[in-house]
Amino acid sequence: MVMGKAKLSKPLIFQSKLLCVSLLYLVTTLFLALYTSINPTKCLFRSSPFDPVQTPFFSYPSSYGEHKYVIPTHRSSCSSPIYFSDYWMVLNEILHLCQNSSVSSHALRYMKGNSKNFGGNLSTQKRISYFDLSNDSVEVPCGFFKRFPISDPDRMAMESCHGVVVVSAIFNDHDKIRQPKSLGSKTRDNVCFFMFVDDVTLKRLDHHEIISRNSSHEYNVGVWRIIKVSSKDLYDNPAMNGMIPKHLVHRLFPNSKFSIWVDAKLQLMVDPLILIHALVVSEKVDMAVSKHPFFIQTMEEALATARWKKWKDVDGLRNQMETYCENGLQPWTPKKPYPSDVPDSALILRKHGLNNNLFSCLLFNELEAFNPRDQLPFSYVRDHMKPKLKAEHV
Repeated sequence: MVMGKAKLSKPLIFQSKLLCVSLLYLVTTLFLALYTSINPTKCLFRSSPFDPVQTPFFSYPSSYGEHKYVIPTHRSSCSSPIYFSDYWMVLNEILHLCQNSSVSSHALRYMKGNSKNFGGNLSTQKRISYFDLSNDSVEVPCGFFKRFPISDPDRMAMESCHGVVVVSAIFNDHDKIRQPKSLGSKTRDNVCFFMFVDDVTLKRLDHHEIISRNSSHEYNVGVWRIIKVSSKDLYDNPAMNGMIPKHLVHRLFPNSKFSIWVDAKLQLMVDPLILIHALVVSEKVDMAVSKHPFFIQTMEEALATARWKKWKDVDGLRNQMETYCENGLQPWTPKKPYPSDVPDSALILRKHGLNNNLFSCLLFNELEAFNPRDQLPFSYVRDHMKPKLKAEHV
């Protein structure tokens, strides 16, 4: 009788390579599914300290809602932040530009005076006379003919912003405060966020217990420093009051080198440093502004403004457009160095300097003269001002 050696065989489950791979895939998938269900705001494979911050900056009460029309969603925020591998390079380059910038908002000389009207109530010919800035010693009208009604601590905080500032505004409780997403880990240390509100909006925030009006005169909601504006001392129209922080940001923040205006209807989903670098610094422009989704011609926007009653004074609109046509407004053609004459203007990125600041002053003067529909005078001012504005429509 021959005794053979006993053979040890592998279990059947390990004899099939395809089966092994399938089991490994199944286990890995189950692990990832379990991890994301337990930690929906954390991404497993990101470890760089410069990845976007994913924790919420502020938790709103359910009675308020971060959006005007709240739509429930179960989407994981892990897929929301935009990863940008060159964040460190962008941060250092913009910090270098801000520290070594030789151009400031003081390159323009601003007209001073006392008036019952914030903008000075200038005539058509008076406004036109400032379009050609061939003489640097000329004082340009640029609002502030009466004091902008904010507190001294708020004013000091605004003047202490020396780099990039992000600005928004809500007047007459027209919108909601939205927190930005995808901010880099060093962005809050180097970017200022200011939200201008009136007393109506402030009362609403207090009602929802987002702020406490009794605890302090300094209000913060997430990343935003809230600036209360006593609008009773400004314009009767809340929209016109919103034009002051929107277009005179270089005067409210005289030491800032770059700014981003974000309409309160928008939520910033990309780091502001990345936006400034990609759309202003890299393109070497004074301004980048969002394009209108439908219109190219100024007259198209004027007709839509009247048709949809965006501004109810139709006779005033007619007078405005007739004034512009009489003084050289031309329709858009491909010969113009711009892809459109009509911006959306919900998002405006600026490099503060002579060209941009002059354009902002001239544009505000037109808004003060007619109405706060800032798409209407945009191309008229842009095409007639000297020096020329380098603008990018995005």
